[in-house]
Amino acid sequence: MKILPQNSPAQAVRHPANDPLLWVLAITAAFLALALYRIGIPSKPMFDEIHYLPAARRLIDLTHRLNPEHPLLGKEMIALGMRLFGDVPFGWRAPNAVLGAIGLFAATRAVWWASLSRSTTLLFGVLMASNFIWFILSRIAMLDMAMAAMLALAFWQWAQAWRKGGRRHLVLCGAFLGLSLGAKWNGAPLLVMPGLLFAWDRWQALRGRRGQFLTARDAGPVPGVSLIEAGVWLGLWPLVAYFATFAPAFFYHVQPMTLGGLIPWQKYMLQLQDSVVKPHTYMSRWWQWVFNIRPIWFLYQNVDGAQRGVLMLGNPFTMLAGLPALVFCAWDGVKGDKLRRGVALLYVAALIFWALNGKPVQFYYHYTLASLFLIAALALVLGEWWDNGTRWPARVAAGLSLVLFAGFYPILAAGPLPRANSYVDYTWIKSWR
Repeated sequence: MKILPQNSPAQAVRHPANDPLLWVLAITAAFLALALYRIGIPSKPMFDEIHYLPAARRLIDLTHRLNPEHPLLGKEMIALGMRLFGDVPFGWRAPNAVLGAIGLFAATRAVWWASLSRSTTLLFGVLMASNFIWFILSRIAMLDMAMAAMLALAFWQWAQAWRKGGRRHLVLCGAFLGLSLGAKWNGAPLLVMPGLLFAWDRWQALRGRRGQFLTARDAGPVPGVSLIEAGVWLGLWPLVAYFATFAPAFFYHVQPMTLGGLIPWQKYMLQLQDSVVKPHTYMSRWWQWVFNIRPIWFLYQNVDGAQRGVLMLGNPFTMLAGLPALVFCAWDGVKGDKLRRGVALLYVAALIFWALNGKPVQFYYHYTLASLFLIAALALVLGEWWDNGTRWPARVAAGLSLVLFAGFYPILAAGPLPRANSYVDYTWIKSWR
């Protein structure tokens, strides 16, 4: 994907006011404030917090390994919150709220540098901020937000490298790719995309000079960087960053990690993940995620003096409206629009990992990364219509997304519900229950 503007790059440079940075900061600040509001409720662990909180405590006291099937960065972030704010609900969850805000900012900046469209960027920011999935994962002590936020940072730097050039953006992109993998392996299929697309763009740029494919430095997508060097920053450097996240394991009192044991441990982690075959009440498949029909109740019980719930569900509007937008992007990509083709390919790459792998127990939150590219597709289509003078679809879409977010807020943020069966007010179809 060669990231091309919808507007002229030169025009964007001449008119820096086109950059909606202040609006993006405002959206991010509002999101962070709402994510932190009453984040200590429920005051007891919910859903997979029961696994990750004990593992984070073991990282603090360095006694022994716990939750060995996942890498360490996400648990290190939870442990950092415990050290800063105490082993209390706010301490457990605050790091992911901050990471959620960072990821929102980074993803929105990636859209700006990819498109140079103010309308597309702001639409994406609003739609992502009101995306139920991102908000919920920003308020629970799980590993997914660390993974997704680091990947968003990587794509931001990737987009800047393509737009502005500069080795430092490739270096940062590679570091964040490795850190994303160091939080959770879910984003692994996307980690190879920057390197592969750099190679493809370089191949296209060297027409007639393809004998210099590996060594040429005076061609796109990032002039001054050869393909060999790009392979270091986007291939080897992420592995260095990934393995660096295991540093605390070398100091465990029981069975400390060794350099010789680092690679075999990766195989053991994979075996542990593949061993999870026991059916779960809320397990689902990829096609159910696409149509938003199989969510998860992270919480539904009387706790902290009221009936409360947290329903891991996608925004009913954006998750469905994004599907035809994705088709439009794919079609425009076939006709030559590289940005839209890239968004469609990244959606497929994020989803096909779950469609093809043999892991039997999968959950709706595994759709997190794919849902961001779905929202990007919707923002691209609506943003183009806005720029062409047809503005009501964007206004309706943003309004519906925000209204649904407000309406569902009590069961996104464990708010007090009026009665024991209040779930019926939100579960519009039977499979949501």
